[in-house]
Amino acid sequence: MALKDVENKPLRPALVRELSVDELKQELAKLEEAQFRLRFRSATEAIENPMQFRMIRRNIARIKTMLKEKAAT
Repeated sequence: MALKDVENKPLRPALVRELSVDELKQELAKLEEAQFRLRFRSATEAIENPMQFRMIRRNIARIKTMLKEKAAT
């Protein structure tokens, strides 16, 4: 179950808990790529929604937290 549009919405913990470790790693890679693209784009042009930086950063943190929780169990 891949998440749709993960860089534009905050992730809900219940949705993140349902994902497997492989799916979490895939979503993490997507978010890190989106973060890189956004950072690169902001250096060259104005960003229409600067709050995306915060949302992506927090979603990355949520996924990393769930990966650590799943690794501990």
